[in-house]
Amino acid sequence: MDTIRLTTSGAIVRWLTAQRTVLDEGADAGREPLLFPGVFAIFGHGNVTCLGHSLEAVKDVLPTWRGQNEQGMALAAVAYNKAVKARQIMVATSSIGPGATNMVTAAGVASSNRLPLLLFGGDTFASRIPDPVLQQVENFGEPSATVNDAFKPVTKFWDRIMHPAQILQSLPAALATMLDPATRGPAFIGLPQDVQAMAYDYPVRFFEPTVNEVPRPRADKSELVAAAEAIKGARKPLIIAGGGVHYAAAEATLAEFANGHNIPVVETVAGKSSMLGDDRMYVGPVGVTGCEAANNLAAEADVVIVVGSRLLDFTTGSWTIFKNEDTIVIGVNTTRFDAVKHRSLPVVGDARETLRELMELVGDWRAPDGWVEQAGDEKVGFRNYLDAIGLVDGGSTAQAGSAGIGAGQPPQPVDRQESEGSVLTYAQVVRAVNDQADPGDVCLAAAGGFPGEVNNGWWAKGIATFDCEYGYSCMGYEIAGGWGAAMAYGSGGGAERDGEVFVFVGDGSYLMMNSDLYSSVLSGHKMIVVVCDNGGFAVINRLQTGQGGRPFNNLLADCRLGGSHDGEVVEVDFAAHATAMGAGAENVSSIAELQAALVRARASDRTYVITMKVDAYAWTEGGSFWEVGVPEVSDLQSVTDARADLDKGKAEQRQGW
Repeated sequence: MDTIRLTTSGAIVRWLTAQRTVLDEGADAGREPLLFPGVFAIFGHGNVTCLGHSLEAVKDVLPTWRGQNEQGMALAAVAYNKAVKARQIMVATSSIGPGATNMVTAAGVASSNRLPLLLFGGDTFASRIPDPVLQQVENFGEPSATVNDAFKPVTKFWDRIMHPAQILQSLPAALATMLDPATRGPAFIGLPQDVQAMAYDYPVRFFEPTVNEVPRPRADKSELVAAAEAIKGARKPLIIAGGGVHYAAAEATLAEFANGHNIPVVETVAGKSSMLGDDRMYVGPVGVTGCEAANNLAAEADVVIVVGSRLLDFTTGSWTIFKNEDTIVIGVNTTRFDAVKHRSLPVVGDARETLRELMELVGDWRAPDGWVEQAGDEKVGFRNYLDAIGLVDGGSTAQAGSAGIGAGQPPQPVDRQESEGSVLTYAQVVRAVNDQADPGDVCLAAAGGFPGEVNNGWWAKGIATFDCEYGYSCMGYEIAGGWGAAMAYGSGGGAERDGEVFVFVGDGSYLMMNSDLYSSVLSGHKMIVVVCDNGGFAVINRLQTGQGGRPFNNLLADCRLGGSHDGEVVEVDFAAHATAMGAGAENVSSIAELQAALVRARASDRTYVITMKVDAYAWTEGGSFWEVGVPEVSDLQSVTDARADLDKGKAEQRQGW
């Protein structure tokens, strides 16, 4: 057997560069780019001298991108992997200790969203002779434990390499886990400092170029037949399109299935842009951050075909949106764990192939035209509502209310007139950007107030042009994710598009994580960042007060203040901050100014930031019940009343139907 003597880190890098992936859709079908197209890295004493040395040697083949924060660079990797529909896997590496644990949050994001991500964390010495080493947290009762054990709950594969030969088994096992749609998620591998440096005679064949194909598992015939019979018996069927539609590149098949069988489609947050907004069968987003149109259909549906969703509580309204006790839920998913939720009829298989097989079994059956007409009427009402709150005509009205948060409070009208210096609303900002967007432009957002706003207000003009991280609801994803997405769309990995990445971020998320603005400028991956400043964590203030609580510690005005500013809130100049990091930036105060700034942003050769003040109390209404913890007893009557409303909502929850 031919061998080659390499260090552990050298062997890892050589193996990474030998892996290819095969693309199987559109004009890119048949191409075989690198499976691991790059590495995000922040080096420290736990990875710079060995892994960093090995990466430097192949920098022209496997590019290494320098992040500013380990969490941010790993989130950028997640966004990249999502943009390429899990056909490629960006890698992230850190030193030991805080550098490694900073990536735990990103691992949680990847795990919740069923996305691959490969993480290498530096680790303490396998020999333990130098212990305790710098940044080591000692566990008195378990000497072998390190902070890297924190990755175990948020990864699908975890290993610590204690001998150079172990990577011969560990790397292929990690890859198999990340590529299999049934187990797909992040993999973490800990690399003790001394083991990284050890040399070993590796088999040459381990480094032979290998083409990896993401499998498309087919569903069991009996499951397909049962699902098809249920569909053919439906009078009011509904499709819920989840993120799995994107990962399976099943968007075109979904449109064919829905239109061919007359079945309306609603989308989860992860599934948004599975269909074009103007598609005849598309209605709108479903659930808590959804719209009344979609939720009204869900309430009447007798068969619900869930394609590629793990059925988050925000999708199901904490399992209250299905009002028909006889509703049959069909779970199409690559993971049986997700496919069987709440006694769903499971169809375990790839979304694209499963829909194709169901089309054959369902034949020429079509849902009644009356049901489709009802869905169309609901959609028209939804669009009219979006026009009313989003378009600026000198006297438009926004709605302030719970937007389906918790037990729900009735929306109250708040007049908002567009004029120089007026406070804008989220809905107006999203509409202004959406109206100027091209089919190739991408909308990216995350937790906070924006999910409900972009999920409703962003009308998809292109397929797979929307990424709102809501699987883990991770504030701080926005700017880092925008960097990763912009990188992916120009990488040659099958996600190329001629358009801009529009990042929507609130002031709260911006202050949590913004340093990747500089990363994007440094690396030349442009995005347009729209910063809406509503004075704090306004959406959580809405939840707090909507459930009867007093405003406290969410809006800056309600925080404990001190220092020399006489109790006044010190405002952040976000445009000046972005400019200091090399981005183009400006403040605007009206929709007209925003529209003009967007033109300048498109013309810019680098990341461009547009900032504005927005209303902290005006929200897009709609949505559904959402169960949160409301005290059973309280000195506040408003909290007691909110608890009574919560109990009413809980009475409508689907439990084991």
